[in-house]
Amino acid sequence: MPLDGANTFLTRIVRTFLDAGVDEIVIVVGHEAEAIARTFSASALPARVVVNREYDRGQLSSLQAGLRAIDRPDVEAALVTLVDVPLVSATTVSAVLDCYRRTRAAVVRPTSGTRHGHPLLIDRAVFAELFAADAEAGAKPIVRAHASPAGDLAIDDEGAFTDIDTMEVYGRVVLSGRWNVAGGNPAPSPEDP
Repeated sequence: MPLDGANTFLTRIVRTFLDAGVDEIVIVVGHEAEAIARTFSASALPARVVVNREYDRGQLSSLQAGLRAIDRPDVEAALVTLVDVPLVSATTVSAVLDCYRRTRAAVVRPTSGTRHGHPLLIDRAVFAELFAADAEAGAKPIVRAHASPAGDLAIDDEGAFTDIDTMEVYGRVVLSGRWNVAGGNPAPSPEDP
């Protein structure tokens, strides 16, 4: 989906992660994998594309495909986000990484009140549980079981909590022009999510 004149949801997320100093980016694709990979490759951004052929089994299968792609001894953790949360700032991504380095919490996640956002950082100690997780339950029970006050990071970035998963929300948030998607923290109008 186009986000602004220069980015799609996917390219903005990759640029944001790169701006925050993430050194290896893996994109997991499923539905329309070839078209997405082809469109992304035109951006010339440094990221590896992994195809989840079992994407119809749900989000957990994509998370597992991504973890398998990076699971090697020198990987300490995985930073995970969904493509429909493209407005998070590089400052937030950096804060999540810094919180992990400082606390070594098993799960680090942006929070605002009772909301939990993206990106989510998962320590490699949790990978085995995610690989063995029930497909119907997904990753949420495991993430919740490993969440902690040390890893819940208070963030003032609406982009970390804005899930653009319907055309209605896309129209309200992106097409309306009320969000500053070009950089920094998005600035929603009061009625936006």
